[in-house]
Amino acid sequence: MRFEGSNMGNFFAQIFALTSFNLRTLPQRRGSAFSAIVGVAGVVAVLVGVLSISQGVRRTVKETGSPDAVIMMRAGADTEMTSVIGRDDVNVIRETPGIAREGDSILVSPELFVIINLPKRSTGTDANVPFRGVESTAFQVRDGVEVVEGRMFEWGRNEVIAGRGALLEFSGLDIGSSLRLGQNEWTVVGIFESNGGLEESEIWTDAAVLQPAYRRGSSYQSALVKLASAGSYEQFKDALTVDPRANFKIQRVSEYYASQSRALNLTVTVLGTLVAGLMGLGAIFGALNTMYTAVAARSREIATLKALGFRGMPVIVSVIFESLVLSAVGGVIGALLAWAAFDGYRAATLNWQSFAQITFAFDVNGPLLMQGIIYAMLIGLVGGLFPAIRAARLPISVALRGD
Repeated sequence: MRFEGSNMGNFFAQIFALTSFNLRTLPQRRGSAFSAIVGVAGVVAVLVGVLSISQGVRRTVKETGSPDAVIMMRAGADTEMTSVIGRDDVNVIRETPGIAREGDSILVSPELFVIINLPKRSTGTDANVPFRGVESTAFQVRDGVEVVEGRMFEWGRNEVIAGRGALLEFSGLDIGSSLRLGQNEWTVVGIFESNGGLEESEIWTDAAVLQPAYRRGSSYQSALVKLASAGSYEQFKDALTVDPRANFKIQRVSEYYASQSRALNLTVTVLGTLVAGLMGLGAIFGALNTMYTAVAARSREIATLKALGFRGMPVIVSVIFESLVLSAVGGVIGALLAWAAFDGYRAATLNWQSFAQITFAFDVNGPLLMQGIIYAMLIGLVGGLFPAIRAARLPISVALRGD
C-alpha cells in the first residue's frame, strides 16, 4: 500500500509507523544507544548535583527568621561583623512600640558576633566559625531553637552549645570537649537545632561572658527583635525613623540572610550552569554521533520507506523522537542518581559577605529534578535534529546503493 501523505491522518499514521519501527530496532543498536544514555545521565547528574548546593543554601536561609523577626544593626553596616551597637542603643530599641512581650520580657535579643577558627572534620583545614554571645531572650526571639543533646550552658560560665550543623562539620565540638579560644577555655555542654536554619552553623554562649573575653566592653553587633505581629513592622520602623536617638539599619531577618547568601547562590548557579553547559556540549556531540550512526545503519530502510510513499517530515519527526526518548531515559537516570547521591548531604561553605562558614544540606527537590530532565530533552532535541534532516534529505538512489 502506498502512502500519499495527502491528509493529516495519513501524516500522523506515517509518524507512528516510523517511530514504532525505530524504537523496536533499538536493541540492535544498544551499544550506541547506551553510550548516549550514559552521556546524558552524567550531564544531568552533575547539573542537578551542583545546583542542589544553591537550593540547599536557599532552604537553609528560608528556615532562618520568621516574618515577625527583625534584625537591628548600626546604620551603614552590611553585616554583623561591621556593626557595633551599645547598651544605650538596646534600651532605645526596647522602648519602641510594636515589640512582642512574654510576661515581663521584652523580646529584644542583643547579640555579640565573633569569628573563631576550628578545623573541618573532612579536611582538617581551619575554617571561620561563627561564635555568638546571646542573652536569654535569644531563645524567645527565634522560633524552633532547642537544645537536643546535653544541656543548656549556664549563664556566667565559660560554657557553649554548638549547632547541629557545626557539630557535623567541625572538629572539637563534641559534648564534653574543651575549646581554647583566646585566653579562655570553653566547655561544650550541649547541641542545639533550629529547624535547619543558619543558627545551626554557630556556637552560642553567654554574651556577658563573651564580651570581656574578646574585650568588647558592653557593646554588641546586632539586636534581634520579635514583633507583636508581622504587620507591626512598619509601625516599629517608623517609630525608630523619627527617634533622634536611633541610628539603625532595620531589616527583616529573612531579608537580611537572603541578601547575605545572594552572592554565594549566584556564584554556585553560574559555575554549575557553566560546567553543565560544557558537559552538555559533549553530550550533544554524543547524541549526534549516535543518531548519525543510526541513520547510516538504516539508510536503505529509510530509502525503501520513502520509495513506498513515506514523506520527509515523518522521517524527521521519528528520528528526533528516538533521540528524545534516549535523552529522557538518560535524564531520568541522571536525576535519580543525583537524588540518591546528594539529597541531604551536609556540607559547609564560606559566606563571602560575613567571611564565616555556613552549614547546609544539599537539596535535590522536585523542580530541580524536572529542570535536569528538561535539559536532557534539549540535548536530545539538538542532537537528533541534524541527523533527522540528513535522513529526510538523503536521495533514494544513493541510499539504496549504500553509498
